Amino acid sequence: MTPSHSTATLTKSGVLAWIVDWLIDMPARQSAIFSWLPPLFARTVVGWVFMWSGWTKLNNLYPSQDFPGMIANFAEWGIPYPGVLAPFVSGVEFFGGILLLLGLFTRLAATPLVIVMVVAIISAKWDQIDSLETLLGFEEVAYMALFGWLAVMGPGPVSLDHLLQRKFGRDAQQ
Repeated sequence: MTPSHSTATLTKSGVLAWIVDWLIDMPARQSAIFSWLPPLFARTVVGWVFMWSGWTKLNNLYPSQDFPGMIANFAEWGIPYPGVLAPFVSGVEFFGGILLLLGLFTRLAATPLVIVMVVAIISAKWDQIDSLETLLGFEEVAYMALFGWLAVMGPGPVSLDHLLQRKFGRDAQQ
């Protein structure tokens, strides 16, 4: 290797190192102090929406005419056992939403909600999909992404899960 080639390589790597430090590492270090906020915000938003969605459906189960309509929708969408699955899905939404709000059993609560969103897209929206843009524009996909992220990454440090892990988890027992 010639001395000029070595200097050019060092200069290029020095510039790249500076760019990585300035544009990637430094913002990562600075934003780390807010790492508790995104999972809390995501849990609060989707937990609130699904708690109320499930609550509304559960309160319309028997006394009003809305529940037969919901069962009819499930049947029209081709969902088997609509009389059983309509209240089941409503319960998953309601109790899953509460658990997400609390940050309690977050991964377990988020997983069935991902499945509910997948089924909702396939059963109720599939015939509307004509492009990736259309699919990604559905709010169910955004919810599915948030639920998937929470199921994998967990609830964050502002959660009952985190408190329970600190007190009773594997690290606390050592």
